[in-house]
Amino acid sequence: MLTVGSDGEPLWLRLGAHPGPTGTAFAVWAPNARSVTVFGEFDDWDGSTHAMQPGSDGVWTAVVDEARAGMAYKYRIVGADGQVRDKADPVAREAGLPPETASIIAPPSSFRWTDDRWQASRPLRNPATEPMSIYEVHLGSWRTGLGYRAAALELADYVAELGFTHVQLMPVTEHPYGGSWGYQVSSYFACSGRWGSADDLRFFVDHLHSRGIAVILDWVPAHFPKDPFALGEFDGTPLYEHADPLRREQPDWGTYAFNLGRPEVRDFLVASAVYWCTEFHLDGLRVDAVASMLYLDYSRGDGQWRPNARGTNENDEAVDFLRTLNDTVHTVCPGALMIAEESTAWPGVTTATGHGGLGFDFKWNLGWMHDLLSFVSRPPDRRAEVQEHVAFSLTHATAENYVLPISHDEVVHGKGTLITRIPDGCDRPAHVRLTLAFQWAHPGKKLLFMGQEFGQEHEWADDRGLDWERRDDGIALAAGDLARLHAALPAMHRMDGDARGFDWLDARDLRNTVIGFLRRSDEHARTEGELVACVFNFSDRDLYGYRLGFPVRGVWREILNTAATEYGGHGIGNLGQIVAVDEPSHGRPYSATITLPAASAVFFTPAR
Repeated sequence: MLTVGSDGEPLWLRLGAHPGPTGTAFAVWAPNARSVTVFGEFDDWDGSTHAMQPGSDGVWTAVVDEARAGMAYKYRIVGADGQVRDKADPVAREAGLPPETASIIAPPSSFRWTDDRWQASRPLRNPATEPMSIYEVHLGSWRTGLGYRAAALELADYVAELGFTHVQLMPVTEHPYGGSWGYQVSSYFACSGRWGSADDLRFFVDHLHSRGIAVILDWVPAHFPKDPFALGEFDGTPLYEHADPLRREQPDWGTYAFNLGRPEVRDFLVASAVYWCTEFHLDGLRVDAVASMLYLDYSRGDGQWRPNARGTNENDEAVDFLRTLNDTVHTVCPGALMIAEESTAWPGVTTATGHGGLGFDFKWNLGWMHDLLSFVSRPPDRRAEVQEHVAFSLTHATAENYVLPISHDEVVHGKGTLITRIPDGCDRPAHVRLTLAFQWAHPGKKLLFMGQEFGQEHEWADDRGLDWERRDDGIALAAGDLARLHAALPAMHRMDGDARGFDWLDARDLRNTVIGFLRRSDEHARTEGELVACVFNFSDRDLYGYRLGFPVRGVWREILNTAATEYGGHGIGNLGQIVAVDEPSHGRPYSATITLPAASAVFFTPAR
């Protein structure tokens, strides 16, 4: 019924409101409605003059001569239950600015893209082997008062200076309640008017592309709010949500769960994903709350869920939907990335659908995030107790194609921020620089929420800007240098998903709380930039004469020291280099003595 893809008419061109030279054509899917009327500014909200005609596929249509682009409208639906509901258009491409709830007849886009080269080159790239450092942004609070266009100019300059490769926007699909941060979406085809128009958002993407920065959108197909003007009980029946009471709601968020077993609902969501990637040239979608879709018992206790036909808790309909979603986006939008926020051990999240997986390109490694933040939140003399958890993430770093996130979820609800998680009495900026260095050296792509790159102290709030006036320039400089090293050195990104790109130097030094490992661009790498040794001192003690085994004899250049004075550190280090000599250690034929400043990371690469 609802088509999407290169061979069919896209859903957003068939449904919704489409102005023409002699009026506007309206179409809405409401298969169980008794009657549907379109009304709005064009009839002074009368609601009695423009009855829509039903089709055999459940789509109601009408052409209204008086309706013009820019006018607000709704559908008045007499539902199957006899109740009258005034509903916004599920496929509206523009929506009223909250608290307004009407849809807007969107004019045709007049934007002229300039990113042809970017679009042509994107399918030729291999994201698994390329550097990816993502700056996560809530557009309304990065710097307050900026719309899409102004934010594009300032954010592109800032991100380019830092050396990040991607910007990830928290949801900008329209949502009624700003405090949901965009995660309770009411309009799956309309960008939020809080920051401007659809063409303003196109400008945002186009401008970032002109600066070599990719744009990812946080997208929410797991659930939707219960606001009466939106999707819930749309035609007097559970249409978009489940009819089964045990599957209808998401208890964590007080929302409805999509009925992913209904073909029309699946088409609606897949079309939304394709719409954002095609109409806005987005470079990928981060799919929110995947685990809540995959498990029938997610956040449900005994008696609150029903197993599948096999007697297990897997949601087979969600699995089929996610596979279809990923395959469709990859086919229709070549080079677009699909990234799963999936918090469990579900197998094969980033395995191709043809090999039994879900077909995502990347998965957020939430286990890594929780273990690392728990580790650095402990006093240094107690970190050894859980050091094995951090080592575990390195040993299993290639189980999926991972993104390593320090995200917005970790700087809200009393959790503090990255810098305030560091225990009292510690050199907090030093420990933040150390933590960021560990993130950037660890196999996997990187994501950092805004403000954490400069030591933001106040917890994030969506209605308040970042503490730019309290920026720690040393942390910011270190974050930028880490991002640039990550991009410049093949060892730091080329084999993120390949176990041969990683090897231990030492994971067992619990007495000193030291972790060391190698990153390689290929399994035989032995030269500058192709082989990097990363050593981390998580203690609060300077360590002198620390002997460590190395795979290559001779001079190794010190290419990063987070204790450097330019970062605000004490300047203790190795005077720019170390020398690996013929003295076996740690199972290797060569070794060097290193100075490891307290709460620091030191990186070395062979000087040839």
